[in-house]
Amino acid sequence: MLNLAPPETRTARPPDPTGPLPVLGLYAAVARGAFRRYSTYRAATVAGTFTNTVFGIILASSFLALWQARPSLGGYDQSQAVTYIWVSQALLVTVAVWGGGFQDDLQDRFRSGDIAVDLYRPVDFQGWWLATDLGRAAFQLLVRGTVPLLVGALVFRTRMPEQPLTWAVFLLSVLLALVVSFGLRFLVSITGFWLHDSDGVRSVMLVVSMFFSGMLLPIVLFPGLLGDLAAVLPWAALVKVPTDVFLERSTGAGLLGALGFQLAWAVALLAAGRGAQWLATRKVVVQGG
Repeated sequence: MLNLAPPETRTARPPDPTGPLPVLGLYAAVARGAFRRYSTYRAATVAGTFTNTVFGIILASSFLALWQARPSLGGYDQSQAVTYIWVSQALLVTVAVWGGGFQDDLQDRFRSGDIAVDLYRPVDFQGWWLATDLGRAAFQLLVRGTVPLLVGALVFRTRMPEQPLTWAVFLLSVLLALVVSFGLRFLVSITGFWLHDSDGVRSVMLVVSMFFSGMLLPIVLFPGLLGDLAAVLPWAALVKVPTDVFLERSTGAGLLGALGFQLAWAVALLAAGRGAQWLATRKVVVQGG
């Protein structure tokens, strides 16, 4: 018999949300299932971690050469610039700067037609996929985030947070970055209701995300109006903000403003995704699908 359930339910089927378990418990079960699912891909995880580490070494060496020629470029000293690279490498897969995660599963379900089944399930469509992405990100941060950062700290002179509370605030910023990333990717995936294949939009989004997130180069180094624009776009919440929190460049009111910036984009993008989902559901009903 063909299993039409989303992949996470094949390893850990959550209970009926109408039962005694609270709705939050349902989403927690979905997130745990996603965490366990990604933990089974051991070879891919090792290969990805190794790749992140190698690229981190290459980029950190390049940044060292640049900062030796231009000390304090963008307000970063050499150790901060190198640390920026390693933190961004830790966030690359965690917040899915390249896209992916739940998008791959959702795209498969568009192609198979199983998406119609998902819309009739007694659980919120957007909330379900957000929970799966949280589970995925937790595993990626634990492995592909932690290991490259530790290697970078051993090989290079990095700048770790001086205040213990910074670690907790950094994790909060990473969580908000993930929700912003989910909101962007969800909107891209929803286009599948109209385009039937969102791969083209995903390809464009990958390039935009890599550039405007600060993954390739800190946004503070962007010239003139381009830098001003990049700083207020949602992609800045993915890498630039969490990294500045880690480096303790954002403190006091500036820190609250940075977290507020992430929270505002997270709420706005989730609301936009909810609206797009509503329009898509109407389209499916009109078409009789």
